[in-house]
Amino acid sequence: MEISGEHRIPAPRTQVWEALNNPAVLQASIPGCEALEKESDTTFTARIVSKIGSIKARFNGKVDLSEIDAPRSYTISGQGQGGVAGAAKGWARVELEESGPEETVLRYTASAEVAGKLASVGSRVIQGVVRKTADDFFRNFVAQVSGGQPAAAAAPAAAGGSRLGWVIAAGVIVAAAAAAFVLL
Repeated sequence: MEISGEHRIPAPRTQVWEALNNPAVLQASIPGCEALEKESDTTFTARIVSKIGSIKARFNGKVDLSEIDAPRSYTISGQGQGGVAGAAKGWARVELEESGPEETVLRYTASAEVAGKLASVGSRVIQGVVRKTADDFFRNFVAQVSGGQPAAAAAPAAAGGSRLGWVIAAGVIVAAAAAAFVLL
């Protein structure tokens, strides 16, 4: 599954960058995230509970960051294992651009693959879960970044922007963020 898009976040780029690299912020933002630990400056591990269709699974995964150009961009890659539910792997390229002193545009391109029972659910069901997870992620992330301010200010900058949450969640599951953050 290939996904790309962008999302506007009502915060300066450095603040968004710091939040995207903060395990506590990401854990609070990613739906179903039970644990997210930073093992090094470039490696995270995570445990996420997710339900897709009739399949509910606990994923354990690892995410690695590479091609880091702080606070502008990085590539997230990783994989996750959900026991009998299956596995996922993928990558995402995340870029942050200042759109003003208090707004950042997050752009992303991502690719994810699922195997096992998850692959049998069907793309229509997975897309619905992706949309809901993305919406939940962005609402949570914006609240975290803005100190609890309503997330209504966050809005997709282009069609497909609401998928960033899933990309990040898939990235955390698959690559063990976001998307992070921002499903982007």
